[in-house]
Amino acid sequence: MDIVQALKQEEIKLQKQLTAVQLAITALNGASTAVPLSNKRSSPNAAPAKRTMSAAVRAKLSKKAKERWAKIRAEKSKKAK
Repeated sequence: MDIVQALKQEEIKLQKQLTAVQLAITALNGASTAVPLSNKRSSPNAAPAKRTMSAAVRAKLSKKAKERWAKIRAEKSKKAK
């Protein structure tokens, strides 16, 4: 096993433990939401987690946005007259 790879794996494991300890400390201090103190990713090469929306939700949001803009344009044209 490559020593560098083993050290990287150990680093990831320790960062997870650190996050767990920080969350425990935050919870014991009575914070309403437990947020880890560090925002570092577990690995420098790890991609951030992607948030995906279903096609139905995207279509619904698009429809609502178009309705809002249509309303704004209608009010703008009324003011221009």
